[in-house]
Amino acid sequence: MGNCLTCCKAKEVSRPTRYAGENNASIPLSRQQEQTEPLRATEYKAPEQAVLTARNIVITDKKMFNPYNKLPPIKKQSNGESKRMSLISREFSENKANALFDKYKESDCDCILAEGVEKFCDDLEVRPDEFIVLVLAWKLNAETMCLFTREQFVSGCQSIRVDSIKGFQSKFPDLLLDVQNKLQFKEFYKWTYKFGLDHDSGQRTLPIDMAISLWKLVFTQSEPKILPRWLNFLQKHQNVRGISKDTWDMFLNFVEQVGDDLSTYDDTEAWPSLLDDFVEFENDCQNQNVESDLHFNP
Repeated sequence: MGNCLTCCKAKEVSRPTRYAGENNASIPLSRQQEQTEPLRATEYKAPEQAVLTARNIVITDKKMFNPYNKLPPIKKQSNGESKRMSLISREFSENKANALFDKYKESDCDCILAEGVEKFCDDLEVRPDEFIVLVLAWKLNAETMCLFTREQFVSGCQSIRVDSIKGFQSKFPDLLLDVQNKLQFKEFYKWTYKFGLDHDSGQRTLPIDMAISLWKLVFTQSEPKILPRWLNFLQKHQNVRGISKDTWDMFLNFVEQVGDDLSTYDDTEAWPSLLDDFVEFENDCQNQNVESDLHFNP
């Protein structure tokens, strides 16, 4: 085959760059001059047919060459939702919760009593009279002091998603935070009254010493300024033998409405009589203090 001018031009289009080792002598002078100068990117244009062919390959075989076409779409979650799902999916073993209950229950009955509760608190590294123990008893559905049935204990463990001592300890901050919520605290406060009753003896009102201890304990995280004066009033009035449920419940409303100095107390409202007596006692004390100041400072 001869090397005509038409064939050379065709080769120039399909082979725009020079390879090392080519014999320049067999190439026309104009072609040699092009190879001695660097090829500018803007000067070269691929054949139009080649571009179309490449585009057709991409379009036609897109599904074939896409390595991700079988992967499922990624579901985006917010940080809050991810944390919530992580908390919900936290593993809980009912068998482990039952085994934990068995560790503290009495040998002759299927209940955790005073000795088991004390051992339970020792393992938790808390004292039985600490506030967190009262919160735990509430979360574990206890109905009376120093008594957990298996159903109460295991269902309570399931509700807070714990089945070990370390699990309980890790939950302490969350449990303490829960009762800072106003609605949660109100529920917790009302439960405390029933928890303090001696159900075996048919007790319907809290003994005054038990009520005082529970009031001190239940307000551990946020003590009303009026509380010490209220407890002082109860201790000085020996005729007060017990606290009714109505008085217990209404004291929380009383604290929220009357203020620290009883300035917003309204005697026309239907307060329990013991709360009315307390306000009268406080007013008498203030009047006596005023008379005493006048006597010593005329």
